[in-house]
Amino acid sequence: MYSAPMEWRTASAAEVAVLADMNRQLREDEAPLAEPLNVDFERRMRGWLAGEYSAVLFEVDGRPVAYALWRDNEGRSIYLRQFFVDRTLRRRGLGRQAIALLLRDVLPPGTDITLEVLEQNPGGFAFWKALGFGDYARTLVRRSVAPSAL
Repeated sequence: MYSAPMEWRTASAAEVAVLADMNRQLREDEAPLAEPLNVDFERRMRGWLAGEYSAVLFEVDGRPVAYALWRDNEGRSIYLRQFFVDRTLRRRGLGRQAIALLLRDVLPPGTDITLEVLEQNPGGFAFWKALGFGDYARTLVRRSVAPSAL
């Protein structure tokens, strides 16, 4: 467990570079599991924040250690699009701490939260299940294949 207190703050447009770098790392973590994504991470993050998404940065000793990016579905639920903890600080309780702050201080109380975890990410499944999230649906994908492969 990490002993320093964690704080959170709403991410601003000034922090797009920090969020984009963390998002790039998140994609690198998913790289073997997901299709390639060659994008301008800063541009994409700026678009999300200018649109319907909100983000918070979680900090310890003034250093960003995690972030969450979500969209409010018209007060019915929250779609948590991204959650990332610095690779060098994982497995120290920071993810749990950040989610506890997100649920207690940031998101509206009593709101359902939906998120997606890649099928080949057992650590992610274990993390979210340990926090009380349960199965709701399974998304299936069929990658493009040559007609002769059918």
